[in-house]
Amino acid sequence: MRRLPPFPTLRAFLDWTAAQGQLRAIPDPVSVRHQMTAVHRAVLERAGPVLRFDHPVLEGGTRAQAPVVVNIFGTAERVAAGLGVTPEGVDDLGAFLAALRAPSPPDGLRDALSRWPMLKAALATRPKLTKNAPVQQRVVETVDLAALPIQTHWPGDAGPLITWPVVLTRPQDSKAEEVSRYNAGVYRAQVIGRDRIILRWLAHRGGAAHFRSWQKAGAAMPVAIVLGADPATLLSAALPLPETVSELGFAGVFSGARPRLVPAKTVPLMVPADAEMVIEGWVDPTETAPEGPFGDHTGYYNAPEPFPVMTVSALTTREAPLYLSTYTGRPPDEPSIIGEVFNRLALPLIRAQIPEIRDLWLPPAACSYRIAVIAIDKRYPGQARRVMMALWGMLAQFSYTKMIIVVDDDIDPRNWDDIAWALATRMDPGRDVMTLERTPMDYLDFASPEAGLAGKIGLDATTKIGTETTREWGRVMQSTPEDAAFAADLLARRGIVT
Repeated sequence: MRRLPPFPTLRAFLDWTAAQGQLRAIPDPVSVRHQMTAVHRAVLERAGPVLRFDHPVLEGGTRAQAPVVVNIFGTAERVAAGLGVTPEGVDDLGAFLAALRAPSPPDGLRDALSRWPMLKAALATRPKLTKNAPVQQRVVETVDLAALPIQTHWPGDAGPLITWPVVLTRPQDSKAEEVSRYNAGVYRAQVIGRDRIILRWLAHRGGAAHFRSWQKAGAAMPVAIVLGADPATLLSAALPLPETVSELGFAGVFSGARPRLVPAKTVPLMVPADAEMVIEGWVDPTETAPEGPFGDHTGYYNAPEPFPVMTVSALTTREAPLYLSTYTGRPPDEPSIIGEVFNRLALPLIRAQIPEIRDLWLPPAACSYRIAVIAIDKRYPGQARRVMMALWGMLAQFSYTKMIIVVDDDIDPRNWDDIAWALATRMDPGRDVMTLERTPMDYLDFASPEAGLAGKIGLDATTKIGTETTREWGRVMQSTPEDAAFAADLLARRGIVT
């Protein structure tokens, strides 16, 4: 499936972006407090290159030793590259991953041989263990996190925030070598001292589930925060994978190579051998601290809430490490661009569960998941409502989708003009609106009457058939294919439209 060279490290990916003319170094002094975010956002909004700040200025005014890299996933093309494909290959990769997760039995020897790429991808998920690693070239056990160029992104933020951490955890009843039971998640990590970090994991996330198992045993939980991982590991940690699938292993499917892991120095965990940095430490089963406020993907600051505290036991790095960072805010931001690609990647899996879905769009401007537009192949009355309920119940992530608009497959679900026309001509508010009350919702949705509980609305903007209407339905106007082809040929020959 892979169409690009392998990117076993962040540096390999940066070399590729440089060769594509998509990396720019900034030698000017730029403060990690607010300035870096402002520069990053201005470049991202113009679909600009990866940035490497070679002179990051720390909060105290001194120069940081590690350059800061941002905007690696600032375009859909670079997200696709991180998955090992070109933008045109995302749909095929999605179909491949859907088949990998739910394979059908082979139909004879020829079919079995044709599935060799799938078998190779499955084998690539098995991590390779090593004793020596670039990420452990330097080991610091008396850690001062203020020496790292950790950004304070927005004027109302509570303090420095680590924004691209891959947080590794395992359940209390597991062993360090049982990597298949690890969870790798991208969680907010607020620095509150020279060796203390608040980890914000929501209750439904894998890290929180692991923490509860250690709490129940009354024991501190080992944690490793990976900074500057390879693109496949970063994107796997961001994917909404099933709880039974290890993100560290799944990264091998994207990278095309077995992930290299090494034992951490001070905690019983395995960590990526080729990352830029790893922060090791322990999370106390009872200690919490107020996390936030921070600017969030909604475009608002979230309210402070208590979350667990990690005490750092070591920092391991390469000899001359890079610090990878990003910001979170009202779209566009890197998470929303990643979400657009993941939308395409997940479509084959969604269609496997709900076959009548032809296309699905999660508008990035709607915080990437709050609104969904679905195009279906409509065949019977009530089908649009069935699809709405099926999608809300399919994955935990869709339980946070507060509005679903269902359209026919002659409507482009990514075109607001098409959507508006369907709503105006195929939807009656008194008949075609379905509402639900007191359903799960992201507690960052300030429009919700209660934190964590909110209503949902479904709009059926499909053509009404059978018992859905008592009126004769209108016929859509359009040119015949022959007339449309004639017009296109004429205008092209005359140079009027190319």
